Order: sequence, then C-alpha cells, then structure tokens
Amino acid sequence: MCQPEATPDRRIDYDFWNAAGSIDFGMFFAARPFRRAKRDSVHWRIPPCLRRLPDTCSLPATEILVRDGTMVVVLGGAGFIGTAIRRELRRRRLGVWNLSRNVVDYTRPEILRDHLQAREVQCVINSAGFTGRPNVDACELAKTECLAGNAVLPGVVRGVCEELGIPWGHVSSGCIYTGAKADGTGFTEQDPPNFSFRQNNCSFYSGCKALGEEVLEGADRCWIWRLRIPFCHRDSSRNYISKLLRYRRLLDARNSLSQLDEFAAACVDCIERQVPFGTYHLTNPGSVTTREVVDLIRRTGLADREFDFFETEEEFLQLAAKTPRSNCVLDTDKAAAAGLKMTPIREALERAMCEWVWE
Repeated sequence: MCQPEATPDRRIDYDFWNAAGSIDFGMFFAARPFRRAKRDSVHWRIPPCLRRLPDTCSLPATEILVRDGTMVVVLGGAGFIGTAIRRELRRRRLGVWNLSRNVVDYTRPEILRDHLQAREVQCVINSAGFTGRPNVDACELAKTECLAGNAVLPGVVRGVCEELGIPWGHVSSGCIYTGAKADGTGFTEQDPPNFSFRQNNCSFYSGCKALGEEVLEGADRCWIWRLRIPFCHRDSSRNYISKLLRYRRLLDARNSLSQLDEFAAACVDCIERQVPFGTYHLTNPGSVTTREVVDLIRRTGLADREFDFFETEEEFLQLAAKTPRSNCVLDTDKAAAAGLKMTPIREALERAMCEWVWE
C-alpha cells in the first residue's frame, strides 16, 4: 500500500534559509560554476588502453592496476555499496583503485585532482556518502557530516571530473520520493523529487540526497544511479533482509528494492557498454510490502518466528523513529530499455534467502 503524503503536523522545518548559523542553499547553488549540458545526449568511447586483466592474475582485495596504468577509481570503496562495486570490477578483471578517505582527503578538489591526474583514470565512481548508523535517524544528529557527504561531495567530484574530462558515475538514492503516482505506478527518472527539503516533509538524509542531485543538474558525462534499500544473500547490518530479521517490530510499507550485486553489475555495465549518460533507477522490477518479504522469509525457512508490526505509520514515528521514512515505488523501464536488466524483485529476494550466508 502506498504511503500517504506527510500531514502538516509531521512536517519538519530545518530552517536552512535563516540568517545566523544556518546554510543558505540558494547561495550555495547559485555559486556553483557548473556548465549546463543535456545529460542524456552525451556518449563516450572506451579507449583501447582499457583492457581486462588476464584470468591468471591475482586479485588483491583493495587495489588492482591494469598493466598500462588505466583504472576505474572508486570513492567510498570500503562501504557496503562500494565494496560490491569493487567486487564486480574485480570479477570482470577490470582495473580498480579504491581511493580511501583515510589515506586521501578526496573531499578537497585540489587533492582529488592531483591524484586523478597522477594516473590514467578511465572512470570515477562515487559511492561515498553519509547514511548514519544504525539508520537515517543518526543523520539528524550529524547534519554537518550528512550535508558534506551527500550534497557537497557530489559537486566536488563533478567539478574535478569535468575539468579533467573524466566520465563518472554517482551512486544516488530513490529515497527522494515517497509513495507512488496517483495511478499506482512508480516514479520515473523525469519525476521531480517529492520527499525533499523543498517539500519540507523529509528526513535530513533524504533532503541532502535530493540536494546532491540538484548540484549535478546538467552534469557532463555523468551517470546518476538511484539505489533503493539494498539487499543480498550475505548477512550484514546494512542488508535489508538482515534488518528485518533483527528488528523487534516492523513497519509494513510498499517499496522498490535493489539486489546489491545486480545493482553493482548494472553500474559497471554502464561503463563497459557505453550506456548513454543520465539518471537510472537501478532497482529490481516490481515492488513488495514488508509483510510480503516476511512471508518469503518464513516460507524459505530463514526464520520461523512471528514478526510484530506497528499498527500505523504514525505509531512507528511516535515509538521507533526520529524522522520520516521514504517508502516509494520506482519505475525501471528506462534502465531496462538501456539493457540494464535486473531480476524481478520477488525472484531476487527468494534467491537471496535460499543462498543465505550468516555473518
């Protein structure tokens, strides 16, 4: 069931446009010296120097350099999403360099520029961001970090990549939407966000992710990959299935989801197959409710206990959450038309549960 629009008493006023001590986002965006371009109209060619590694090559966990120096740079490669992307690049024997912020402060454009110029970089993937632990409620208490990682950093990466002429991909999120369209269909890539600071109805995390996309409006040679509630067969605190298994009470809501490894494969497909630049919803086709996922968990034998649900979203917000949640359905027709195929959601969920590996 689609989630209702936020009621007035649930609206959150972050007061960003006040004077002393707040951030003027109007000035923030006006100051960005970015050139506008039609994002979906640009194509690029993979140069001959990007080669696969030989099958006999050993594959270290953090860094692989193609013998001629060409590589794909991954920012945030140690995170849940970045690790999956690096794993997919290694699986295809492609050169990958995990640029760790613990070693290199890539949030500073001059430092990022120097490191990209020092190597023959084929593509940059920004999987870095601030999500909060254990969930987005933590972002309400770490607003500076959340803003920097999700709204400011994409602009930094854009500026450097456009200056150096390097194509790049940005891992974004479908959490900038809530609910579904009036006819029950999912939001398309062309639909404006309806869960952002501009609607004043969102979490701080979702608001920052929406701002991050505004910074990238008209970006040159850029993919924006929208992820939604990742899951896979490996037990993890970031895995949606693991969260359902461990939470005491659950909120029943309908959502689009992303199988983590298929999401990573689609991102790499964009690079290898020269998919037109632009925004893509990389979620598994279809949508599911929390109760439907729990039924699969019980049917596959992953857990046989009873699951307790909140009666309403209002009860959930009152007892278990500090900020509203995005529950939404996304349309995947554009990604499918571009050849970015993903398994139907129920099939992907059942396979993950049948192949489950406990932490």
